[in-house]
Amino acid sequence: MAEERKRKRNKRKPTIVEYWIIYVLLRFFLFIICLFPVKRMLMFARFLGDLLWKHYHRGRGRAIENLKAAFPEKPDDWIEQTGKRSFEQIVMLIIDIIFTPRLISRKNWDKFSTYKNIEQVKWKMQGKEPMILATPHYGNFEIIGYLLGEFGFSIYSIARPLDNPFINKYLYSVRERRGQRIIDKKGASEQMEQIVKQGSTLCFVADQDAGKKGIFVDFFGRKASTYKSIGLLAIQYNLPIGIGVSRRVGDSFFYEIEVVRLIMPEEWKDKDDPLLWVSQEYVRAFEDAIRKDPTQYWWIHRRWKTRPKNERIATKSQRHEENSK
Repeated sequence: MAEERKRKRNKRKPTIVEYWIIYVLLRFFLFIICLFPVKRMLMFARFLGDLLWKHYHRGRGRAIENLKAAFPEKPDDWIEQTGKRSFEQIVMLIIDIIFTPRLISRKNWDKFSTYKNIEQVKWKMQGKEPMILATPHYGNFEIIGYLLGEFGFSIYSIARPLDNPFINKYLYSVRERRGQRIIDKKGASEQMEQIVKQGSTLCFVADQDAGKKGIFVDFFGRKASTYKSIGLLAIQYNLPIGIGVSRRVGDSFFYEIEVVRLIMPEEWKDKDDPLLWVSQEYVRAFEDAIRKDPTQYWWIHRRWKTRPKNERIATKSQRHEENSK
């Protein structure tokens, strides 16, 4: 762990010229991709995902470890196929992002998506009732914000800027092209009150490891450090929390968009620890959605990287005992 931190500190950041060259190469790559139909490019993405699974040993090992811990009852061949498919889905998402603004509009959205259990959330958003929407890194999570902007809803997505400023500006422009607004994660808290007052919706991709300062809740049978921000915002401003996912259907550019859970403020009013309850509730909803098709989740994530304090102390004591022998 210490060697890894040292390696990260000593790693040289690219210069602005290098960032620009990478951006130009990316745009050229996107231009080539767009010369082909999306169906063929998704097929190519699956091929690249298989190569990634075969040659990215560290990522494959992490995915297998996470899958075995999450599904201890499953055989090894199921673990292997699920992990491999999840790598395919990650690469397919890149193709999705590229083609979404080229293919989907307000006139033809029904050719590419179907909806499940969305009515309550839809009417709240149309009525300018402020709320929070949260989703995990699952399926095509990017298309949710795009479609909401396309339909004319007032939404703000919280995101961490990419290191490459040119790629970051391009990606933000794609996301904001249909009305979605992007807020830098670092300065988001200063804008929250105004966003709530105007009746907008705050969107989060909310399944990252939150480090030692996070709140620990159960996720697939293990404690996972979870950001407190969603629960704190909901409690402070009395906001409902909608849990939604966009699930790919087969290998196609078509998605089932589902609201898995709508957590209402009155549900946490009588809880002893509202923040813990809210955090556990939306993370449980993530798990319920993922279990419907585990191949679409990012098992490569270091979701369980940070351990609770009691586990860290126990591990440290065990190492001390081993070194003393």
